[in-house]
Amino acid sequence: MSKAFASQGDMAEKEISFTEIGEGLWAFTAEGDPNSGVIIGDDSVMIVEAQATPRLAHKVIEKVREVTDKPITHLVMTHYHAVRVLGASAYGAQTVIMSEMARGMVAERGQEDWESEFERFPRLFQGHESIPGLTWPNTTFNDRMTVYLGNRRVDLMHLGRAHTAGDIVVHVPDQNVMFTGDIVEYHSACYCGDGYFADWGDTLDAIRWFDVDAIAPGRGNALMGREMVNTAIENTRDFVESTYRPAAKVAARGGTLKEAWDAVRAECDPKFADYAIYEHCLPFNVARAYDEARGIETPRIWTAARDKEMWAALQG
Repeated sequence: MSKAFASQGDMAEKEISFTEIGEGLWAFTAEGDPNSGVIIGDDSVMIVEAQATPRLAHKVIEKVREVTDKPITHLVMTHYHAVRVLGASAYGAQTVIMSEMARGMVAERGQEDWESEFERFPRLFQGHESIPGLTWPNTTFNDRMTVYLGNRRVDLMHLGRAHTAGDIVVHVPDQNVMFTGDIVEYHSACYCGDGYFADWGDTLDAIRWFDVDAIAPGRGNALMGREMVNTAIENTRDFVESTYRPAAKVAARGGTLKEAWDAVRAECDPKFADYAIYEHCLPFNVARAYDEARGIETPRIWTAARDKEMWAALQG
């Protein structure tokens, strides 16, 4: 390759924020790095998103211990990506939950995704030696399930495909707060390399229907208040549509991946170039948009080798 992925040179530590987004509900954020959520029940705690390694998971646990000494009993992963799930062992949670679809994706492509992301994100995988292996849930569901942390109700729902086929959201009705995973981002690029462009907007509509008071997005700051929530949802929609539309036009006339790359950059750079992880996401986003526009419905599995082949094609 003529140059490395943007993420390979991103080695600066990020500043952590821990924001209360509802009573007993917290968002762990870190300047565009993967977020985690914390839901404190009557006698126990649920964590949403495990982080990439046990080392990073311990940073979440440190923040949790600043606000509660209740045991962490539940761990929920909104999808299968390595940067979200491989830190799971640090929490010692008895109940580990994914959608059934996400579990299937761990089986189908979890190892390849781990190896691909490991090469792309060296900073996030510092301390990777402590990862015991792939993270497997011991509890799954298809469309919806409810967990009670004492009297606190937590609804887990698959509202549609978006960032992956198996995305779920976590809704806490008593505070009308939602944890969306990477379906919604805030001033951070959406990673669409395993996404479903045609479905993403409908899934955003399903989230917007809840009219929530706050969201912990997949990346970026906690979203407080309905105005900020709706702005983030619409910015996410614009990002996804602005990525797909020019790539689809190139594909429709039989153009090349490199031509799709140039067209997407022309559309997206003026609006999103300052978003976190924008340069990292863009080549994967273009490749997936180009594939979907050519009728490849299921995202092809990313491997470390495919990453390099794709990147080389875009440098030509």
